[in-house]
Amino acid sequence: MWADLQPVGRVRSGGYRRFAWTAEDATLRQWFAAEARRRGLDLVEDRVGNQWAWWWDGPGSVDDAARAGRKGVVIGSHLDSVPDGGAFDGPLGVVSSFAALDALRGDGYEPTVPLAVANFADEEGARFGIACAGSRVLTGQLAVDRALALTDADGVSMAQALRSAGRDPGAFGPDPETLARVGCFVELHVEQGRALVDLGTPVAVASDIWPHGRWRFDFPGEANHAGTTRLEDRRDAMLGYADLVLGARHLATQRGCVATVGKVHVTPGGVNAIPSHVTGWLDARGADEDQVLALVEDLDARAGELGGSVTRESWTPTTRFDADLAARLRGVLERAGDAGHPVSVPVLGTGAGHDAGILATAGLPTAMLFVRNPTGVSHSPAEHAEAADCHAGVAALAACVADLAGGEAR
Repeated sequence: MWADLQPVGRVRSGGYRRFAWTAEDATLRQWFAAEARRRGLDLVEDRVGNQWAWWWDGPGSVDDAARAGRKGVVIGSHLDSVPDGGAFDGPLGVVSSFAALDALRGDGYEPTVPLAVANFADEEGARFGIACAGSRVLTGQLAVDRALALTDADGVSMAQALRSAGRDPGAFGPDPETLARVGCFVELHVEQGRALVDLGTPVAVASDIWPHGRWRFDFPGEANHAGTTRLEDRRDAMLGYADLVLGARHLATQRGCVATVGKVHVTPGGVNAIPSHVTGWLDARGADEDQVLALVEDLDARAGELGGSVTRESWTPTTRFDADLAARLRGVLERAGDAGHPVSVPVLGTGAGHDAGILATAGLPTAMLFVRNPTGVSHSPAEHAEAADCHAGVAALAACVADLAGGEAR
């Protein structure tokens, strides 16, 4: 499976560009569908285009099981990427989910509730600017009109992209019927940091997702000639932008947060032209919600002093995963241990957003497992996980599913 995915969307940097509703995305969706068919799973799509591959050999349909109180256990992640992203963020969770089902079936396991592998659409938000769009629209946390009106760097709206991908924007929207089939969701993900390297363990259970948001800041100026305009006569929009970038770093250090400006648009964009307008985007996160918001308030005030403005585009407060579910999974993993010997499984918070967090906010019991990343690097071609740790993640996921689905091996 890993070898099949490796060339899709690969670019010269060694990273990946797998953006929502592109040709690369279509190839990834076809791959997911083929893996589902190969295992005899029932592949369905919700109204947003998220893919669900169900395994259920019990009486009636998956919906019948849910109505009878046997809601499904769902595992999975996403297949899209950030620009020049790594191979593991997202795909590791999907591949590991199929592998965990294979392991359970190889042991003759028969679940008492339906099981599914999910592939969520547009998790990274790399094309249209809002992360976890597939799960946000599914759960009603992102309004359909707003989602369809989002545009990419070429001015293509999400509605237009859906049409180009052969989909009907009119059918796009929340899907409570799909959510009604889900009893709990467990997402396995490569760790996006170095905690597990320092702890010396291959797998951890997540506790929460830090509060995080995205803000757009705009600075107006006046276009003019770079060589003939005196410094005292200039209205250079870039100066306000530069001030805010440096201010964000300074405030983040003071307030114990992280702040990143990773995207900027400059008008007119000529080397020899003074910028008439600069738009930048700020990503701010931290363990303390009040400190993150205070950082942005300070930047907003500074932008006003410089003649600019700050507009919030998204905000997600602290997302806590289901404590009982996390404790249950941690217990499963610690009892399984290494060759039958109990081990200590760490519990980690994360500054990265995930579809699991969106489902948790919607009220679904949700948990996450992290697999060690020896580089500690993510959203980069250097992102990595060793094969042995990936297999440990599959074994951990299979053990958790076996416990949650309540079945037994034959």
